[in-house]
Amino acid sequence: MSDTHPTVRLRCVEAQCSTTYTASERLYTCRRCGGLLDVAYDFRLPAGADEMKARFRERRMADGGLERSGVWRFRELLPFVTDPAHVVTLNEGNTPLYDAPRSAQYAGLQRVRFKHQGMNPTGSFKDNGMTTGVTQAVSLGATAVACASTGNTSASMAAYAARAGLRALVFIPADQVAYGKLSQALEYGATVVEIEGNFDDAMRIVREIAEETDIYLLNSINPFRLEGQKAIAIELLEQCAWQPPDWVVLPGGNLGNSSAFGKALDELAELGFIPRLPRLAIIQAEGASPFYELFASLDQSAFQAQARPATLATAIRIGNPVSWKKALRALRRTRGVVERVSEQEIADAKAMIGRDGIGCEPASAATLAGIKKLVAAGVIQATDDVAAVLTGNLLKDPTYTVAYHTGKLAIDREGGPQAITGSFPNRPLRVAADKQRIKQLLGA
Repeated sequence: MSDTHPTVRLRCVEAQCSTTYTASERLYTCRRCGGLLDVAYDFRLPAGADEMKARFRERRMADGGLERSGVWRFRELLPFVTDPAHVVTLNEGNTPLYDAPRSAQYAGLQRVRFKHQGMNPTGSFKDNGMTTGVTQAVSLGATAVACASTGNTSASMAAYAARAGLRALVFIPADQVAYGKLSQALEYGATVVEIEGNFDDAMRIVREIAEETDIYLLNSINPFRLEGQKAIAIELLEQCAWQPPDWVVLPGGNLGNSSAFGKALDELAELGFIPRLPRLAIIQAEGASPFYELFASLDQSAFQAQARPATLATAIRIGNPVSWKKALRALRRTRGVVERVSEQEIADAKAMIGRDGIGCEPASAATLAGIKKLVAAGVIQATDDVAAVLTGNLLKDPTYTVAYHTGKLAIDREGGPQAITGSFPNRPLRVAADKQRIKQLLGA
């Protein structure tokens, strides 16, 4: 599909192994050691970095075809597809980078920008990965795809599978997925299986089923998923005129996005697109923070899964993230950090992002909450250039938003519900259908 045909292979990320496989093999982990896999390229770009930048920008002006995708217009940087007929796209990507002055002031920064992936076709960053993951499924001749999900992955996979004419199987934790997300999986025709357990139970089961059947697994353990998510970082750098910000901040759940960012930044630097690497910061919720615990430990090889993760930010309610080794690699290469934030901090940060006219789901707001905490600790300086990724749309979980503003938001804890008192509530005003009474109430 690209102007050149680089060597493409799957490579184990474990340094002591580094076993390689052909890209056409249906693999998710290394057969030799069980390690995660990267899609590795012997890049052969048809032109230098400056000319490629110009091509990428020109493509955005096209009226149709693959050029309308914010993933496939960067196809030379993810050149694993040779037949354009296999590409499954909903014109994903091309998402905005917003200035957010009120959020910056709240966090103690002079400036912060939000890369809003909630503006994708199904409302989350997962679309960037699903266009490549489902495309690879089609290339391999798969007829059915599957995923475990806290909501966004299932919505995106269901949409792209429907587009491709594939059967979609979604495994979700029962009664733990917001209706804004569950409704999408149902609407797009996926078979939804509700597991009586948490996300990690669903992930374990779907991996076992994928190993025993011909179903193609599309969680972030699939390395082709992360190739599409690389495009978020590529597009962000393009929007920054290829001058990296000091910090890029992401919420951390299954850690696929963090891993994809790390890979993208490495490749962009190696190919001469950017002069340096920005630092990465990954933010987790306090009740679902196994990666934070790992990063803070003296032995960063001894990962401990969290048996019962708990947070209202359901998109990051994950206790055993499969991509933790790739994410740790990204942090080491970028001198990155990990922080964790409370439910109160997430809720208030989300409301503050809303004051900038930007709507996001709770997990996205962990970024601003984490930035505020890192600024207070002196890790991020007030003058630093900071870009944060908002991973999902406000309408993914509207119940959370209404509960916050009406004083009904609470999280279940041992001993009963714990209320989260909003610092920035915007309660609706209830009044009789009386014009004079309404004018009096409004001070009009």
